Amino acid sequence: MGEPEQHEIPFKERRIKNPKLRRGIFLIPSLFTTGNLVCGYYASVASLAGGTDDFDRAAKAIGLAILFDSLDGRMARLLGANTEFGVQFDSLADVVSFGIAPGLLAYAWGVRHLPGLESSPTLQQVAHFGWWFCLAFVVCCAWRLARFNVQGMAPGGSKYFVGMPTPAAAGVIAATVHAFKEPIQDMRWSIAWILLALCLAALMTSTIRFSSFKELPLTRKQPSLTIVLVALLGAAIWRWSEQVLFLMAVTYTVTGVLIHVVRMVRHRLVSRTA
Repeated sequence: MGEPEQHEIPFKERRIKNPKLRRGIFLIPSLFTTGNLVCGYYASVASLAGGTDDFDRAAKAIGLAILFDSLDGRMARLLGANTEFGVQFDSLADVVSFGIAPGLLAYAWGVRHLPGLESSPTLQQVAHFGWWFCLAFVVCCAWRLARFNVQGMAPGGSKYFVGMPTPAAAGVIAATVHAFKEPIQDMRWSIAWILLALCLAALMTSTIRFSSFKELPLTRKQPSLTIVLVALLGAAIWRWSEQVLFLMAVTYTVTGVLIHVVRMVRHRLVSRTA
């Protein structure tokens, strides 16, 4: 007869007797949150610098903040280190990285470089609306985070977020700046840009459901094909980051809105036939 099957005890269920080690484990998620906050602060400073390279660095910093934000929660769940302090710290960091930083970047990249801004009353009016619309993005980001802390995920599980996640909204702005690099110098495109920021703000505070991807079994053994596809995606991002990240951000946004529209149309058709 063979040896009895050994069942591995989950990490979070193991008793850690060393108090210093236990405290260190609870600090790990906060380190990722701090990295998120540092990236948001750097993105804000780079946006204020106002150069083309500075804007691209700001966009990349927001992208890194999204990565850190996705890791801090996963590490907290993996280590069993979820705390109320961590939840509040994460939300405050998210306001900086996914509210203030992309709001500043959107305004500086999309409005401040319009030719003749200082002398044209029309352009100054556009800049005025741009200031308010980018402020609306920041306010809606904070509102979205507060609502999530109170209400949590969409009813029925953790597959969906209620409203567009703040990292995704910030990602649209960062991916666009990273893809096109040069700041906007045409008033028509500037108006379209600040309207996009306003639409993203509205999506964050909406009740449209967006996929959370939390149903993906990332901690389980994956088929070889899945690993290969993930590796190819990573390589594509590394080689063609401008195009791939922009396409991913736009696809996620449009897919969420389209699914919501289809769901509404189907509900109305069912109501009419009932």
